[in-house]
Amino acid sequence: MRTHVRYPIALATSFLWIGFIGAISFMEAWLKFQAPGITVPLGLGIGRLVFSALNKVEWVLALIILGNFVVGKAHFSSPRTILYAIPLTLLVLQTVWLLPALNVRVELLLQGQEPENSYLHLYYEGIEICKVVCLSLLGTKLFKR
Repeated sequence: MRTHVRYPIALATSFLWIGFIGAISFMEAWLKFQAPGITVPLGLGIGRLVFSALNKVEWVLALIILGNFVVGKAHFSSPRTILYAIPLTLLVLQTVWLLPALNVRVELLLQGQEPENSYLHLYYEGIEICKVVCLSLLGTKLFKR
């Protein structure tokens, strides 16, 4: 039985996007602090650099999926495009609000100040989980097509 996938680039890219989130947000973020000799300031500096790069990669992946949908003439009210729109909206939220707010906290810590307690890291992880779930559902839906 042959399966025809209408949006093969979007399919592959959605799972690639999940891989980046898993590798960076769910592994690298906390593992770097387990390495010998890594101080909190060093770990924070590395984290800021890595998450900035991840954000840029996520934008490239999001635009690749969008391009595949546009070229493939996807209906933008279909469930698959809604499953794409959710992670895209969350990515916008991370880019314009959450990452800058986290960077302010990192800068305060690097200057030896203690920022107020916040839930920003929990929001970030919650958003990452939501993106992974939506992208998984999107990839599954694209494969079943």
